[in-house]
Amino acid sequence: MDNIPQRILIVEDDKKLRALLERHIREYGFDALGADDGKQMAKILMRTHIDLIVLDIMLPGEDGLAICRDLRGQKNDVPILILTAKGDDLDRIIGLEIGADDYLAKPCNPRELVARIKAILRRTGSRVLGAPVTGENQIYTFGPFQLNLSTRHLYKNGKALSITTGEFALLAVMVKHPRVPLNRDQLMSLAKGRDHAAFERSIDIQISRLRKIIEDDPSKPRYIQTVWGTGYTFVPKEVCHSDT
Repeated sequence: MDNIPQRILIVEDDKKLRALLERHIREYGFDALGADDGKQMAKILMRTHIDLIVLDIMLPGEDGLAICRDLRGQKNDVPILILTAKGDDLDRIIGLEIGADDYLAKPCNPRELVARIKAILRRTGSRVLGAPVTGENQIYTFGPFQLNLSTRHLYKNGKALSITTGEFALLAVMVKHPRVPLNRDQLMSLAKGRDHAAFERSIDIQISRLRKIIEDDPSKPRYIQTVWGTGYTFVPKEVCHSDT
C-alpha cells in the first residue's frame, strides 16, 4: 500500500475556520488544500487530484448547493461532505438530494469532521490511511444491468451509467439481499455503517434517485419495491453474481 496521503479540499470562506480544519485534517495524515469559493475550487480541481471536498453551503457568489449540483451535472463523482447551518434540515435534504455524500452541521468538532471524512472514503472504496484493502471483485447482474463492486460502476447493456457514491452503496446492499425487506435503519447501517446516526429521510431520497436510474417507470418500480410499514426490498427476476 502506498503512503501518498489522500488530499482533502476545504471550500470555506471563513479563513480562520478553514485554517483550523486544514491543520486538524493534516494531523490525521491527510493532505489538505483550501479554497475561498467555487471559482478557486474549480482551479484546484483542474490542476490536482482531490479525494474529497468539504463544501460549506454559505459561500460568496455561487453557494455550496449550486456548486454541488454543478459538479454532479458534470458527472464529477468526487465525494462531497457539505457543511450546513445548525438545525437547517432543508439544506441537508437538498444537499443529499443533489448528490452530496454526507453533511455536518456547523459549528463542527474537527474530530467528528475527520471521522465523517474517513467514513465517506470507506464507503466510496477510496483508500483510508491504516485501513485494510478489501479486494472485493464481485459483479452482480440483474436484467440489463451489471453492478461491479470492484470498479464501483453500474452498467446497462454494457454502457456505464452515472451514479453517486451514496446511490452505489445503497444499490450494492440491495442486490446482495434480494427479496429481503430492509427497513431504513438496516439500509443505512449496511450501506454506511454506524459512523453517525441514521438520517432516515436520506434513504428515501437515495431510493427515489435509484429508481430514476434503473426503473423503466419509477412510479411503478419493478426492482426496488416499497414494503409498507417496513422499508424497501429488491425484487428482480433473478440476480447472478460472479467473482472476477
